[in-house]
Amino acid sequence: MLPSKSKEKTIKVEKKLKELGIEIPKVTAPLGSYRAAVISGNLIFVSGQLPIKEGRLLFKGKVGAEVSIEDGMEAARIAAINSVSILKNELGALNRITRIVKVTGYVSSAPGFDMQAMVINGASDFFYKIFGEMGRHARAAVGVYELPLGAPVEIEVIAEISS
Repeated sequence: MLPSKSKEKTIKVEKKLKELGIEIPKVTAPLGSYRAAVISGNLIFVSGQLPIKEGRLLFKGKVGAEVSIEDGMEAARIAAINSVSILKNELGALNRITRIVKVTGYVSSAPGFDMQAMVINGASDFFYKIFGEMGRHARAAVGVYELPLGAPVEIEVIAEISS
């Protein structure tokens, strides 16, 4: 019996994560009065994720001042990994994801900093590496003055899912 397409996707995504040495972390509790994700129809909306690992904010400050572009990109990548953790927790398995539809990235920016798109590439490149073509998405990269806990980056994700 041949494996189903969705099972192949899961195996491929899980294999890719393992190849890249990426462990999907345990879900951390939301920082406020909201849900980590909400499913509506065939879409799942993941609340903003920060570059937190093992309960600790890994980067703090504004990109273009205390945080370099490279560290900002890594912060975006870690926030994207946390988004995948939420997706897996809410859906039970990554095989239900049929497409990453949209990523919105917020970058706490120093005055005059205008490279938000480059910083959010850290998340976009991660989704493409893990999900292939179904990881290509629409996107916004927005410069903001402050983010929760002093984080340099926050990532929101909308994904299409199968039932």
